[in-house]
Amino acid sequence: MNDNRLGTAVSPYLRLHADNPVDWREWGPDAFAEARERDVPVLVSIGYATCHWCHVMARESFADPDVAELLRRDFVAVKVDREERPDVDSSTMAAAAAFTEQLGWPLTAFMTPDAHVFFAGTYSPPTPVGQHPSFRQVLGAVLDAWRDRRGEVDANATALATAIRQGALDAAQDEPGAPAGAEPGLPSVGAIHDVVTALQRSEDTTYGGFGGAPKFPSAPLVEFLADAGADGVAEASALAERSLRAIAESELTDPDGGVFRYATRRDWSVPHYERMLYDNANLLAVAPRDQARGIADFLRDTLRRPDGAFVAAQDSESTIDGRRVEGEWYRRPLAERSTLDPPPLDDQVLTGWNGLAIRGLAIAGARHGDDAMIAAARAAADAIIDAHLRDGHVVVRSSTPRGVSTAPPTIEDVGLLAEGLLELALVTGQVGYATVARSLVDDGLRGALDVDPVLASAGTATGEQPQTALRSGTVALAGAAAMLGTLTGDDTYRAAAVALVADRARTGVERPLGHADALGLALALQRPSREVVVVSEHPSELGVVAFGARRPGTLVLVVTPAQAGDWAASGFALLEGRATKDPAAYVCHDRVCALPARSVEQLTGQLASS
Repeated sequence: MNDNRLGTAVSPYLRLHADNPVDWREWGPDAFAEARERDVPVLVSIGYATCHWCHVMARESFADPDVAELLRRDFVAVKVDREERPDVDSSTMAAAAAFTEQLGWPLTAFMTPDAHVFFAGTYSPPTPVGQHPSFRQVLGAVLDAWRDRRGEVDANATALATAIRQGALDAAQDEPGAPAGAEPGLPSVGAIHDVVTALQRSEDTTYGGFGGAPKFPSAPLVEFLADAGADGVAEASALAERSLRAIAESELTDPDGGVFRYATRRDWSVPHYERMLYDNANLLAVAPRDQARGIADFLRDTLRRPDGAFVAAQDSESTIDGRRVEGEWYRRPLAERSTLDPPPLDDQVLTGWNGLAIRGLAIAGARHGDDAMIAAARAAADAIIDAHLRDGHVVVRSSTPRGVSTAPPTIEDVGLLAEGLLELALVTGQVGYATVARSLVDDGLRGALDVDPVLASAGTATGEQPQTALRSGTVALAGAAAMLGTLTGDDTYRAAAVALVADRARTGVERPLGHADALGLALALQRPSREVVVVSEHPSELGVVAFGARRPGTLVLVVTPAQAGDWAASGFALLEGRATKDPAAYVCHDRVCALPARSVEQLTGQLASS
């Protein structure tokens, strides 16, 4: 009898498996209690709705009645959406690293009823391929170990869980000591600048970007290079520009402007065709005008919902001539696509990923003078605040048209949304976004986030792990805290930012790929503080010049006189006494301001000398 329990799931990925003959359960204490009662291992299969190889494994193995019967008899089978449950994915990935260097999705892990991993891998074919065993062979080997070598299984699982627990504890502790002349705990500015030299050596000078195949856009790394370039490292700017140009001019960018997740070849050709909100949102923050407008058009035309929020992704596969195929729709000319059914959407609205889109659209809109981008950022912010927040606190991580997920909000949701809302507040002058962001930052700094009960009981909650493709929620929380410190005059926010980012930045000096965002913020935290406040009743050239002056350590805010009064009344001390009637720009250092600039020439001169 089929006992698949995914039919009522909110996650689109889980619902894709609701018709499998496998007795799937959702992640939670009940699944592990069942395994404990039956004395069987737990198969945990992790993927996401637009993952091509997840689709392949589902068709080859999870739709097979014989495989389903084997799983029904000898396992408790659990499906996890890595987008809905990044906490579970992070913990499982940490354990899987002990068994394979080829981490990715689908991720297949086997756990004890205490939720300790004792074996893990990724995609398994239905029949053996070379040295790669079939999925049935993997299941058989796991069962043999479970039945015949239980003591060894339990010992290894416990040892691995202990190592994960210790790693999480180590990551949470600040290491003592710092280079002379550096902010305590942060790597020095010189050490951060030296990272650029190391990255130059790893550049693919033939095709652009970094490394060989597969090749990823690595947006956080490109943004760090842009920051280092704005801080005076000329070769960093050139490296960022070459990387962005390679992405824009290659097959990785679709003619409609959207960017694919990665290319399977070194020359950026043969993309892996799913398109993720986070890649495109990340790139928006640094892309030049035409590239940014193409990405913004893709977000508007493809991923945007009627309420203004953005869904998570578009699939790599589509149905053409009755067949489900990868990439074919994207390979057709744009005019022909309109006659075909497009690839489906992963229709989850994720709080953190929308925060990233809000940030990218706000920054790009201000830099390129594009009001449509800023309007899109505002619509997304309003939709998320309305549906995912209550009284200034994140209460929903993921929602779909079918309902609200029970998955707890994570540091990604709090940090990325707070940073996005603050960037939007700086661009629009709307203090309401800043007050919500302040509430979110206060929540994040208090550690007011729930830990999954299964991971808590197992002692394997890792917290957020470094990522190469997605801006870290921890770093974003630190960035938002740093901005709040500047706006409010409360230096405890800045101290919190340093504490949050220091360990990641120190690690990033040696391993920049997974910590590039931390390096960028560590650089900003050590540069002279500069605040540029433009007060004008109507949009003016002063604001355009001010936003063009962004660099590490510089905060730019444009407000009307009435808005300036609202900010001051809401506790943002930087705006006290700024509600002037005539257009004025204030260039300040540590909130001590020069005489107001009344013309573009005066502002340009003050910026050049500061």
